[in-house]
Amino acid sequence: MEQITSKQLAARIKGYLQHEWSLSELVSWAEDAMYDGEFANESHDVIRDIVSRLGVADVRAFGLSWEDCEQFLLQLGYKVHVELVEQR
Repeated sequence: MEQITSKQLAARIKGYLQHEWSLSELVSWAEDAMYDGEFANESHDVIRDIVSRLGVADVRAFGLSWEDCEQFLLQLGYKVHVELVEQR
């Protein structure tokens, strides 16, 4: 597994929020990253903490809310912007 950066982690969370990744896929990726991944030096502790939290998101006691994702992205240096698009 390649080195995990803030940008890559933010892209994973964004993909989950945009339904490109299921929760189980996100959790599986995070579990693999905890075992095999290397975290970038730039924000090592923040990245590690978020990935470890994502790794248990499928456990009922932890879950994963919109607010959790928003907070993770803020910690990674990203602001969340929601766009509402009418379906036609």
